[in-house]
Amino acid sequence: MGKGEATRERILEIAEAAVLAKGFGATSIDEVIAEAGLTKSGFFYHFKDKNALAREMLRRYVKTNDQLFDDVFARGRQLSDDPLQAFLISLKLLAEVMADLPNGHPGCLIASICYQERLFDREVRDPTAQSVRDWNARFRHILGGIAAVHPPREPVDLDDLADMVSCIVDGAIIMSKTLNDPGRLERQILIFRSCVKLIFSAPSPS
Repeated sequence: MGKGEATRERILEIAEAAVLAKGFGATSIDEVIAEAGLTKSGFFYHFKDKNALAREMLRRYVKTNDQLFDDVFARGRQLSDDPLQAFLISLKLLAEVMADLPNGHPGCLIASICYQERLFDREVRDPTAQSVRDWNARFRHILGGIAAVHPPREPVDLDDLADMVSCIVDGAIIMSKTLNDPGRLERQILIFRSCVKLIFSAPSPS
């Protein structure tokens, strides 16, 4: 990584930490510049304004999360050829990843943008919405594969079930931070795992 790329990455790291801690509205370019040890011209060389910074933060955040999920769910598929078992293994692995974060999950950048969407132009808002749709589509594809092999025991809308992943993860992040309980996220993922298991597993013989 060259010096310019390293500086850009440093700006993004500082800005993301500040935004997750207190939101976009309360995060100023001046404080990011000061923390990074840059001049204003140095900052604006990389980002022309706050919207440009937000767009790149979002791109980086989504890329990092996509890679995490790619790795976790690929590992589940490696460990089982059965789509249900592979998904259950992956959810367990995901819960373990979240449990390994010493101070809990730092927060969701997408949620931060949604809470203050009036601060941003369409070039930030539209990719934010698309990232959520892509995440839902990822899980809808997985659940469709499970349902083809293991028909649900009860009528269930697979689109809504796929949406639950985002709802549970983001909701658990908020709850864990509000109640100062980092373990909430891990436990909520495991509860979702249990729900999926109950929905798709064959009933035990009576």
